[in-house]
Amino acid sequence: MRRAKISIIGAGNVGATCAHWCAVEQLGDIVLLDIPGDMADMPRGKALDLMESSPIFGFDSNIVGTNDYADTADSDVVVITAGIARKPGMSRDDLLATNAKIMGLVCEQVKKTSPNAVVIVVSNPLDAMVQRALQVTGFPPERVIGQAGVLDTARYRTFIAMELGVSVEDVSALLMGGHGDTMVPLASCTSVGGIPVSQLIKPERLEEIIDRARKGGAEIVGLLKTGSAYYAPAGATAQMVEAVIRDKKRLIPCAAYCDKEYGVGGFYVGVPVIVGTGGIEKIVELDLNETEQAAFKKSVDAVKELVGAMAKLV
Repeated sequence: MRRAKISIIGAGNVGATCAHWCAVEQLGDIVLLDIPGDMADMPRGKALDLMESSPIFGFDSNIVGTNDYADTADSDVVVITAGIARKPGMSRDDLLATNAKIMGLVCEQVKKTSPNAVVIVVSNPLDAMVQRALQVTGFPPERVIGQAGVLDTARYRTFIAMELGVSVEDVSALLMGGHGDTMVPLASCTSVGGIPVSQLIKPERLEEIIDRARKGGAEIVGLLKTGSAYYAPAGATAQMVEAVIRDKKRLIPCAAYCDKEYGVGGFYVGVPVIVGTGGIEKIVELDLNETEQAAFKKSVDAVKELVGAMAKLV
């Protein structure tokens, strides 16, 4: 039986750590690709190092490091993490011009080598980058997905668990909107052990936790000084890869192409979706209250502004 093939474009911290999670979970064979240059051997070194851990963890995935897109041919899933990382003082939007060009180059190759793949975009600014990936690949929208909501929700759930001193497994939560400061955590869809979070945390304290979740990436950038988060982003991406490879039908928040859905009008934005072998199999539309609708609209408007700015640069 053929193993699934997962190609990860960008062998930096996020890409390599995603390869690690996917290998340990035995999701398939893995190709780790980065560009030629002074560090051309880097993806091969990381792939070999990861392969040498296979006897310890007991996985049989074949892991290849390369600079050649031919090695990624006929991938079932392509994860794109390529792009420059955020530095202290930079917003995700500051990355727009450089990463839009990188995304275009990557997606031209993906289109040629893996025309039937599900593409998961991780590069920032996320909502614009996944829109760019759709434009360049020309793939059906359901096969081009942005990873953001899984990560943002994980941060939100972590902070709630820390606040209450409970297991993260008992915290269920949902966020919508763009990936960044305008994301919309839904208190109405947040519970702990089935108990609405509003009965456990006072509104003003919950708002502080929500604000920390919005700024979760920036907080880590500030602490690391020389890079950005990668353990949680990579773990969130691996969860999405698993949903596709194993046809899990996970109901999770992802950046999905919404046209009539939520009245978005043809942009990628974080919404709850069902993810399986075909990528996004369904967008779940919720009845938002007035406050949530207003916050979501503000977030969507920010995404549209970002995509509009990108259109002037590419």
